[in-house]
Amino acid sequence: MIAFLVAGFLIVHGLLHPGVWTAPKQPDKPSPFDPGHSWALAAAHVSPAPARATALALAWYTAVVYAVAGAGTLAGSEWWPTAAVVGAATGLVLKAIWFDPWLSVGALLDVGVIVAVASTWPASAY
Repeated sequence: MIAFLVAGFLIVHGLLHPGVWTAPKQPDKPSPFDPGHSWALAAAHVSPAPARATALALAWYTAVVYAVAGAGTLAGSEWWPTAAVVGAATGLVLKAIWFDPWLSVGALLDVGVIVAVASTWPASAY
């Protein structure tokens, strides 16, 4: 049961990444953040279009790695913690390069994944 919950969390959290980063702009509401604007890439004089494409690529990569970690959890594999840490680290890189306070909850969840894996919590999932 615990493995199912851990797998569900990893998969859902991973799939939220492309969902958040590809959300269409609504004309009557301001967007919470712009995937085409990265403080780090703007400092390197990268235009918004390649910055947006890079953000989307990282978001999809993060989603795939988290989904693989979740599937590995369900399969009882020994490598799922490594995949979970890679997904969390990629998610943190994504949120750091395109920092916006709106993304803070996602960053906390990514840190939580790393802490949980480092402390082998929950033990029944290992």
